[in-house]
Amino acid sequence: MPASPSADSRTIRALHRGLNVLVELNKLERAAINTLAASVRLPRTTTFRILETLRHAGFVERDEFDCYRPTIRVRTLSDGFDQPALVAHIAKPLLSRLGELVAWPVAIATPAGATMMIRETHIPAPTPLEQQAAGVRFPMLASAAGRAYLAHCATPQRESLLELLSRSSLPEDRLARSRVELERVLRETRNQGFGVAHRARHLTETSLAVPVGAKKRTVGALTLRFAADAVPLRAAIEQFIPRMREVAQRIEAHISSPDTP
Repeated sequence: MPASPSADSRTIRALHRGLNVLVELNKLERAAINTLAASVRLPRTTTFRILETLRHAGFVERDEFDCYRPTIRVRTLSDGFDQPALVAHIAKPLLSRLGELVAWPVAIATPAGATMMIRETHIPAPTPLEQQAAGVRFPMLASAAGRAYLAHCATPQRESLLELLSRSSLPEDRLARSRVELERVLRETRNQGFGVAHRARHLTETSLAVPVGAKKRTVGALTLRFAADAVPLRAAIEQFIPRMREVAQRIEAHISSPDTP
């Protein structure tokens, strides 16, 4: 006989825990097991079993740094899988091919507050550059990706971000307090169609970035990093920018497709 609603109101504890883990991971966007276990207040071993179950079911994936993040299949459950995640999903295979072709790290980045966040990346091995995994954030104004995004996004979005950055006391945001110089940088970036930035670590690293749009709106930037002493800037622009633009256009075409959710 069919059970009545009052016959047995007990819940399935394992399912409840699994859904909590998935919801929390969706909020964090990317997390290591220890971080996620602390967030949901479960033992590490229990959290690991849940994540591996979700991974085998196709709802999460594990990267090369043993961090987990949602896959596009999460969209079948809720609206939590947002456009940046969709962009990353579409870009992933294209980044792999581009990275192997140019032999330097490539990534797709989108805005995250007043910073840019790497959503997906491909790092050819070996590379002398610092590894930057998905989830890493970097300054909006001091990065090639941030400059490419700001120079090409809609005016209301740009003004809102610049107002926020102008109130920042961080050294990497100081350009926002010099409007004349800032406008010069953004105008130059807009005219040339790509962003450029340099960063000194154990070796000087240069980044190039081209904007990525979706349905008449800029959603992020495709970026490439290389060692400045290995490739002169002029040669890098000639070799890499056309290939980066081609990949950006393919990402845009996929996002704008009528079949894309």
